[in-house]
Amino acid sequence: MTSILTNTSSMVALQTLKGINNDLESIQSQISTGKSVASAKDNSAVWAISKVMESDVAGFEAISDSLALGESTVAVAAQAAETVTDLLTQMKEKVVAAQGDNVDRTKLNDDVQALADQIKSVVGAAQFNGLNLVDGSQTTTNSNGAAGVDVLSSLDRDSSGNVTASNIGVDAQNLSTTAGTTLTAAALSNSTDLTASDGTAGSGADYTEITLGSAFLTAAGGADGAVALSKDTAGVSLATATGLIEGDSMSMTIGSVTGNYVVKEGDTADAVLAGLKNSLISEGLDTSEIELDITTTGELQIENLTSNADIAVELTQSRGSGGLSELESLTVATESEATAALGAIEEMIATATDAAAAFGSVQSRIETQTEFVSNLTDSMTAGIGSLVDADMEEASARLQALQVQQQLGIQSLSIANSSPSSVMSLFQ
Repeated sequence: MTSILTNTSSMVALQTLKGINNDLESIQSQISTGKSVASAKDNSAVWAISKVMESDVAGFEAISDSLALGESTVAVAAQAAETVTDLLTQMKEKVVAAQGDNVDRTKLNDDVQALADQIKSVVGAAQFNGLNLVDGSQTTTNSNGAAGVDVLSSLDRDSSGNVTASNIGVDAQNLSTTAGTTLTAAALSNSTDLTASDGTAGSGADYTEITLGSAFLTAAGGADGAVALSKDTAGVSLATATGLIEGDSMSMTIGSVTGNYVVKEGDTADAVLAGLKNSLISEGLDTSEIELDITTTGELQIENLTSNADIAVELTQSRGSGGLSELESLTVATESEATAALGAIEEMIATATDAAAAFGSVQSRIETQTEFVSNLTDSMTAGIGSLVDADMEEASARLQALQVQQQLGIQSLSIANSSPSSVMSLFQ
């Protein structure tokens, strides 16, 4: 039946042409934008994933900047530590020369003092963007639990979408000549040698204790607190030597092994003593010969378990002590001073060498992380592209096919629209 009111063929041809035009518009959009998923309506799931990944890429680009800044800062500090090591080595030559009898110690001493001044100049100038990691000015605790700074190194996203920041801790190395304040917060009950074991546990000359108790600075200016406060706490008196605060250094030597601990904010007496104990053990203390125990709150008990030898015990506590503080009093003007200077210069060379090595290790880690972040950013960018970028070869072929279909659709619609006119022949 032919109807002049309802042209079914025309409707079918029109719907087909609309579909072709929609597909053609989509392909043209892909070609013009270069993306197969340019907005959420194209593919909401893929679009959402790509946007999250794009935000991560932007974050990693910022991390690259942070790593570059951190790398430069550490490089300056490392160069300073290496330069100080070289200058101390030159100073050692002068000190060794001063050990002889027939030498002009006055001239040698002038050279030593000139080198000391140069070392101070290097340490003072070793800053990058206002941050100096070798002059003892850093009091902020980093992620390693030591005085220093953190370099933002990564953004970690878990399966739930939660993001956490990761840091590379850079420990400051104090190469200043500031002597600092000697503290008396902790008391060593026996500061002489631990004699060979008498076979009685917990008593006698083979036994000693470090007692700390409640000896932390308080906001009221006293030294009877139970926990370590931040150095920025109002009311704290840093001139008080009988209490500890964040950043104070504890060092304990048993025999030939030395352990060190830097007080952190919130530390209790047991935490400080445990830090010393763990440091000594990690440095190689033989626990079969020396027993370290914290059975009473605020007390570290030390006992010589061997009957073979006496063992020396020494405890030092300081606030703001510089690793090269002995430079201030180093002189070779006399024979006795030259002899003392030889031991001091060896210690300072070891301190500067350790500082340079520590910075070098962090430098290597930052460089590795920088390369990883760069490669990761490239991989993520490529992944985003595979999700949302248009395949231009496919789009080109599809465009040509749709253009042909569009022309055929227009022709089909034209034929369908002309069909009712054939009814006129029935009335002629």
